[in-house]
Amino acid sequence: MTAAADAARAAELLAAVPSDQRVALVDPRFVGHVHALRLGLTDPRFPAAAVPGALTAQPGARTALLRALRGAASAVGAGGPVAPPDGTPADGDRTVPGRLAVALDAEGTAVQRPELGSLTATVPAGPEDRAAAEAAVAALDDEAVRLRSAVKAHDGFFTTFFISPYSRYIARWCARRGLTPNQVTTASLITALIAAGSAATGTRGGYVAAGILLLLSFVLDCTDGQLARYSLQYSTMGAWLDATFDRAKEYAYYAGLALGAARGGDDVWVLALGAMVLQACRHVVDFSFNEANHDAVSNTSPTAALSDRLDSVGWTVWARRMIVLPIGERWAMIAVLTALTTPRIVFYALLAGCALAACYTTAGRLLRSLTRKARRTERAALALADLADSGPLAQGVGAVLRRPGGGFTAPLLALAAGLLMVGAALLAPLDGFLVVGAAVLYAVLAGLAVSRPLADTLDWLVPPAFRAAEYCTVLVLAARSDVPHAVPAAFGLVSAVAYHHYDTVYRIRGGTGAPPRWLVRTVGGHEGRTLVVAVLAALLVPGSGFTTALTALAAAVALVVLVESIRFWVSSSAPAVHDEGELA
Repeated sequence: MTAAADAARAAELLAAVPSDQRVALVDPRFVGHVHALRLGLTDPRFPAAAVPGALTAQPGARTALLRALRGAASAVGAGGPVAPPDGTPADGDRTVPGRLAVALDAEGTAVQRPELGSLTATVPAGPEDRAAAEAAVAALDDEAVRLRSAVKAHDGFFTTFFISPYSRYIARWCARRGLTPNQVTTASLITALIAAGSAATGTRGGYVAAGILLLLSFVLDCTDGQLARYSLQYSTMGAWLDATFDRAKEYAYYAGLALGAARGGDDVWVLALGAMVLQACRHVVDFSFNEANHDAVSNTSPTAALSDRLDSVGWTVWARRMIVLPIGERWAMIAVLTALTTPRIVFYALLAGCALAACYTTAGRLLRSLTRKARRTERAALALADLADSGPLAQGVGAVLRRPGGGFTAPLLALAAGLLMVGAALLAPLDGFLVVGAAVLYAVLAGLAVSRPLADTLDWLVPPAFRAAEYCTVLVLAARSDVPHAVPAAFGLVSAVAYHHYDTVYRIRGGTGAPPRWLVRTVGGHEGRTLVVAVLAALLVPGSGFTTALTALAAAVALVVLVESIRFWVSSSAPAVHDEGELA
């Protein structure tokens, strides 16, 4: 830390700092909590940030800051103000850092101003103000505030009351020993994989160990996010790991349960894949609805107003959070049932709970959509098109044909296409080409559904309909084939495709758009993969080649999407996605 006598000297010192380093300007009269400064000056997610009396800039905003500082020095030297007269911040911060923050905002460099809550950050105007500020600092333990703020503001009942009361202290312990959130995330994954391996033994001791380890993995899963918030260690790599490892842990555990059951003579692979499909479809309903309404104009709904009124009654908040079976409740249920019962009972309970949660959340979203008066934006329509994951076949159809007008035509076409495809997979003979014909018609209807922008009331149902159609088709064809190990191979294929779809979601949430079109074309889009699986079933089901083909397809899809995903998330352009609202 170096003191500068005036703005001109501060500009000289800033220019001398290597261009790849972060810089901060703090008024020497500043009085406040250390954590207030930490929030304002160390969060890596923003190019520039400020609290009263302090301003920071990352390398990308350094040039703008230096330009503003030199302009300030010139203005002061000429007898003028540091910032234009109309540029005083709303919080009244008339210090040099405060005025520079206004100048940066005016120039187009957004300055983040974190919510400080009860924390103090001020530049006193005189001795009385300084004494009052120092008293406020002494009266509040900012470490307690820091610990509380490490926990998500909105979380599930189990996480809030059974995990967070002590996991926040584990997070602090990790921070004081230099551990990073990514290391804790990796430890959570390893613990879950060991749990899956324990479940795969098929013994009662293995099941008990698996349940305990799964809960420990979840504790670590909560700790990594709390550590990131406690120490403000946000990163693009951390965003990617946190977004994908939860799914990897859950699916690996399902596979471990299925392997353990098989050792005891009980084949539950269909139930395991069904649970994975249902959970993935639940998520895409949430993702699709949220993206459709992310920035809706004139967004009003009586249903939303009723929801807000219910939230004013304490017990309804927790009841509604529990009924959606968020990850905390879900993993606790899985862990306890694993230790005390059998894998079949675990999957029965999981399917029943997820089905109830899916019905509740989807019904609520439908009511909100039908009662909401909103005009969706072009960005929302583009996000839904990206989530649809349409490949060359559907896009080709959409370029030639246009769906009829009307607010419900897109979701009706998507639902009809899905019902046709899954119905054919369920009922048509597998030794003919009726399923293949249904897959071709599915591609045509899917292309019609996305041939116009998805900007109408219920168009957010289109991506979930396609996900359900593709995943269920793979599940049904593998289950009906009676080919040894076909369902485990299908489990691998759906896992690879689901990873691609989750990757798409988090790229969109980060504001960087969907994966590149070449990737979608390479993996065929949802309709292309469905057609390929249908052809493989028609040609290979009588023999054992179907399992080999599904395994090869799963490996190919996984290789392509993982390589591109890793390349993107470790690149400098990847967003730091940290979703505080998702419970699943």
